[in-house]
Amino acid sequence: MDNRDNPHHFETLSVTHGERATPGEPMTGDVVSPIHLASTYALPGLDTEMSLEDLDPSKGDFVYSRLSNPTRHAVEQRLAALEGGDHGYAFSSGTAAIFTFLLAAVEPGDHVVAFDDLYAGTRRMLEDVFASRLHVDVDFVDATDAENVAAAVTDATTVVWMETPTNPTMNMCDIGAIADIADDADALFGVDNTFMSPYFQNPLELGADAVAHSTTKYLNGHSDSVGGALVTNDDALAEEVEFLQTVGVGDMLSPFDSYLLLRGTKTLPMRMDRHEANAMAVAEYLEAHDLVDAVHYPGLESHPQHDLATEQMSGYGGVLSFELAGGIEDAKRFLEALEEFTLAVSLGGVESLVELPAGMTHEPLAVDEREALGITDTLVRASVGVEHVDDLVADLDRGFDAMVDGAEFEATPAADD
Repeated sequence: MDNRDNPHHFETLSVTHGERATPGEPMTGDVVSPIHLASTYALPGLDTEMSLEDLDPSKGDFVYSRLSNPTRHAVEQRLAALEGGDHGYAFSSGTAAIFTFLLAAVEPGDHVVAFDDLYAGTRRMLEDVFASRLHVDVDFVDATDAENVAAAVTDATTVVWMETPTNPTMNMCDIGAIADIADDADALFGVDNTFMSPYFQNPLELGADAVAHSTTKYLNGHSDSVGGALVTNDDALAEEVEFLQTVGVGDMLSPFDSYLLLRGTKTLPMRMDRHEANAMAVAEYLEAHDLVDAVHYPGLESHPQHDLATEQMSGYGGVLSFELAGGIEDAKRFLEALEEFTLAVSLGGVESLVELPAGMTHEPLAVDEREALGITDTLVRASVGVEHVDDLVADLDRGFDAMVDGAEFEATPAADD
């Protein structure tokens, strides 16, 4: 199925695509896809000429749920449609989706060029699994300038891997320019699109070969399911990914999590609009605050890549980061005083979350690596939810008051006994 020619708008695809009755299934009238918990399926007869490769879930061919499951098939159809791709795959985590893509695309001795400012877990995967154990050469470059990517590509380069915007500094790369570089090198180009979701950014349309998501974040949107997705238009890559997912690795999204993801995508457009509106208001508030040294949000004109963001995205998303004045103790007081922003890792849920990357998500990176990426001890990442923005701003005021009160307390000499 070629979803690039799908006549429906994004909002319609997000609600209904993939949940129409499957040929061969009883017509029960369900308006949402049932949770098919069966691990195995009865066959109508024994066809000695059919192999597993001949099975077509779109025609109701199901044998064993590791190979395909009706609920998972429905969400994979929807994910592909939302990204404008031909092939969609749902995994148990975003990490599993990225790992499977890389495993499908490289062999020992191959070369990978990756953004130096990646999610820490992806960077560790490239360094500690692919480079150290599978003997794949990996170069990390500052991809905010596409020329750095071009300079790093060699005859052995088989994969270019990007993330845009990056986590947590919100740096961006020019997807179209890097797609041309990868194409000239005959390398596969993959993009982690988690922060923007397919609602605000479509890397396949800009020339990428594959798009990955942590569906845990915006696609699910309710902080109650862990999952990942990979979408591609490359038939050869899709064949290898499908083999690895079902046979080589055996990693897939469970039926219940597939159901939750189907439910989550139905409200994706409305949620993303609210996330963006709230994030912009919060970013503007923070940028004007005396206790904030810098705000990193593509929607602000002060962002060094604001023009690129406006060109390749239709919105700016709900994640931002900001640097507090002072030191790590000031950041600790600020974070622990918040009540509406929950101190927790992850992002993309309807509730607002906040974290300190240097002490949480990016703590595994060496200090010098964090500093080189601009991850200071007072850099705070916020996933702005869909609550009323006035309540969120009031909560940030509470955090800043705690910073000021704590500093004043420390500056006051202890009274003599």
